[in-house]
Amino acid sequence: MKILLPPSETKRPGGAGAPLDLDRLVLPALRDRRRAVADALVELAGDPTLAQRVLKLSDKQAGDIAHNRELLTAPTMPAVDRYTGVLYDALDATSLSSASRRWLAGHVWIHSAPLGPVGALDGIPAYRLAAGTSLPGIPPLRRHWAEATSAAIASEEPDFVLDLRSEAYVALGPIPADVDSSYVRVVTEHGKALNHFNKKSKGMLVRALAEDRPRIASLRALRTWAESRGVVLRDSSERATLELVVAE
Repeated sequence: MKILLPPSETKRPGGAGAPLDLDRLVLPALRDRRRAVADALVELAGDPTLAQRVLKLSDKQAGDIAHNRELLTAPTMPAVDRYTGVLYDALDATSLSSASRRWLAGHVWIHSAPLGPVGALDGIPAYRLAAGTSLPGIPPLRRHWAEATSAAIASEEPDFVLDLRSEAYVALGPIPADVDSSYVRVVTEHGKALNHFNKKSKGMLVRALAEDRPRIASLRALRTWAESRGVVLRDSSERATLELVVAE
């Protein structure tokens, strides 16, 4: 099983790892597209006024432009530790055992805007780029990433993909139709969609999986594990979609 997570706008600063090495990231077929976006971000950061406008940053957020300027030289940290916010606070990867973190490394991809999906323990620097941004010299990110990312995912021949991404990031790399997958929505027992608890529940779900480290190669196996954990997963009226049911 592979799990696809969305990134977070907020990120932990610093890091102790070597600078970004595109050759060491998962899905190596995306290397050239990663390099194109990285180079465009670095170049854009050379003009802070233009960068603030393109990235739609407030004056308070403008300091993030420096992260993009140093994208290829700054220290890195594992992607799952880099991201913060509700989902990643609930996952709390830094408190997991070494075995659970290894499980994350083998099963979780985090879909970033500048680098496409990266492995949970792939080293990445801090950056600022949203899925809907149009960078000078680069096609709209959806066009730049979607087809290549879908092909890269298919080339891995995953048994089953659990898609926990937001819709904006699904658009940057849809799961190919011939790959067995389920998209997850978080709802109440009565079907009401949730926002804050959407992210928290997804983080808690991935943490539980990392703690148990089950061998899951199908939706049926996922359901069996979920039942053992008291996690409620039910079919949605939408094709290839699961509802993760939580209390209001």
